[in-house]
Amino acid sequence: MLNELLVIDIETVPQVPAFADLSSNWQELWQEKVAKTMPDDMLPEDSYRKRAGILAEFGKIICISTAVFSYNDMKISGLRVKSVSGDDERAVLEGFVAICNKMYGRNRNFQFAGHNIREFDIPYICRRMIINGMLLPEYLQLNDRKPWEVRMMDTLSWWKFGDYKHYTSLHLMANVLGIPTSKTDMDGSMVQDVYYKERDLQRIVDYCQRDVVVTANVILRFQQLPALRDADVVIV
Repeated sequence: MLNELLVIDIETVPQVPAFADLSSNWQELWQEKVAKTMPDDMLPEDSYRKRAGILAEFGKIICISTAVFSYNDMKISGLRVKSVSGDDERAVLEGFVAICNKMYGRNRNFQFAGHNIREFDIPYICRRMIINGMLLPEYLQLNDRKPWEVRMMDTLSWWKFGDYKHYTSLHLMANVLGIPTSKTDMDGSMVQDVYYKERDLQRIVDYCQRDVVVTANVILRFQQLPALRDADVVIV
């Protein structure tokens, strides 16, 4: 049921702008973390820039966009999008939990939806909540659940069709399915520069919101339902 879905997307950046900004202890921890996954000839400055934002131990969340389908006469009529963002990660996470709690209050069976949320967005959110000293609400207490007990609509998992070696970006999937993409004036690789150098958080929020709209349209496409028009999307 599409009315049970809370579509999400997160944007993350390294906790500090550059490897040189880390303390000596954290520089050592970084090199231990990536020692087996980065080429031997890659400088730590380069590996930090490339991967720190996507590792929850070294990154932080600066924006979470959410979306829910709206209905009229039992038919989907639009999408309501709401984002929480800022430099204070704990405040961002608390804002996200408040949105989820409202959804949970209306429907205890609600599901998160998104692209690659099983392996990235949801685990990242949970880890950062623990790091920030926050209690995980019941719907995010996933550590001891069996895979089939974790109810999420992950568009990447759908597209894999059981092929665990396969990865497809949201950008590629949107193009394959004929859905307008969110990659206009920026893409994910630009987020940390836009945040630390340009100091333009709103640009990142706009990009994140476009991603949840694209994901919502992918979900509709899987159901053979018409795509949302720009006029159907309401930013709350």
